[in-house]
Amino acid sequence: MQISKTFIEVIKHEGVAAIVTVAQNEAHIANTWNTYIRIVDNKSIIIPVGGMGITQENLEINPKVKMTVGTREVQGLRYMGTGFLVEGRGQVDESGANYDFIKKEFPWARAALVISPENITQTL
Repeated sequence: MQISKTFIEVIKHEGVAAIVTVAQNEAHIANTWNTYIRIVDNKSIIIPVGGMGITQENLEINPKVKMTVGTREVQGLRYMGTGFLVEGRGQVDESGANYDFIKKEFPWARAALVISPENITQTL
C-alpha cells in the first residue's frame, strides 16, 4: 500500500500518535510522537520502541494493529488540521535491517515497531 504525501506531511509535525493492539479481549494503547515515525520504501511504517512491552506481547498473539496520527498544521479535507487511521499488521523487530535502521536515528531504541499498513484512511 502506498502512503500518501499528506500522511507523510502530517508526521513531520509534532503530535501524539496512538498505537492500539488487542490480545485476550483487552485493548492496549501506546503513544509515541509523530516525528518518531519513519516511512521505508513508501510502504512500511517503522517506529522506535523504548518500552511498549504490552504492545509487543499483544502483537505476538494478534498481529493486527491500528494507529492514529494527526496535526493541526496540515490542510485537511475541509479545514486546517488532519488525521489518519492506519490499519494493518505489526511486529517488533529486536534485530535485523529495520532495527538497525531505527537504532541509527534513535540510539535509545531497544527495538523497532514495523507496521505493514493494509488501509490508511484520512479522517479529518
